[in-house]
Amino acid sequence: MSQKQGKILGNVAFYLGNTIIALIFVSPLIWMISASLKPESGIFKGMNSLSTFLPTGASLSNYLAVFERINMWKFIGNSLFYVIIIIVLDLIVNSLCGYALAKFEFKGRGILLTLIISLMVFPMEAIMLPLYKIVADLGWTNEWASLIVPFIAKCFSIYMFRQFFLDVPNELLEAASIDGCGPIKTFFKIVMPISGTVYATVFILDFVSHWNDFMWPLLVVTGEEKRTIQLAIQTFFGSQPIQYGPIMASLVISAVPMLVMFILLQKQYVEGIASTGIKG
Repeated sequence: MSQKQGKILGNVAFYLGNTIIALIFVSPLIWMISASLKPESGIFKGMNSLSTFLPTGASLSNYLAVFERINMWKFIGNSLFYVIIIIVLDLIVNSLCGYALAKFEFKGRGILLTLIISLMVFPMEAIMLPLYKIVADLGWTNEWASLIVPFIAKCFSIYMFRQFFLDVPNELLEAASIDGCGPIKTFFKIVMPISGTVYATVFILDFVSHWNDFMWPLLVVTGEEKRTIQLAIQTFFGSQPIQYGPIMASLVISAVPMLVMFILLQKQYVEGIASTGIKG
């Protein structure tokens, strides 16, 4: 076998392997979409064969049932409202913090950075109960503040921004300073416009995290007025018999914004992960 033939076979094996792995990972999504189009009796039929991925007897009746049983548009709007506010505040507040840690010299900077990195290891489950106690004491239960304020500052976002801003040339900042730009103006006029990749990365991570969040809204949202889409989906499990067709349809509806967002921002996301993950 020649070297050229070996290279071709190697490429074929590489792409074939990646395709198989991709299909394995995406198969639950394909099955969910297929199940959402099937009648109730056909959802779990043929689970031991590839025919389960085919939408036999496809119709939109499950999607119509979702919008008939719950006010899905309202719950989608609730989720979009609080998630977008969190993202906007996160991008502004945490990027400023990351910029200060990357480009300014001040007493205690190393200790502060160490503390931020250390806090990243604590999962939400470890602080959920004390956080709920604080929110309840402030009277924020069933208020937008309980969904938004605790998640504005994020250690991981600060670290992501800090890692990216380390690569911004100091000469560029010095030139802006000579032209009369202060630190804030330099950040918003110079640094932010050239940092689209890290902003896109944090945007995607934030959106996915809060759009899919179930446990925290379940704790702090007590009424229907501010119910999120994930809490709305849970209501389908509260009535007997459980109908999995509308459940699958509602899950597909909830996944659409994430899929669209990732398709539009995937290039910036990959570049952002690469640029922030390789520097010390």
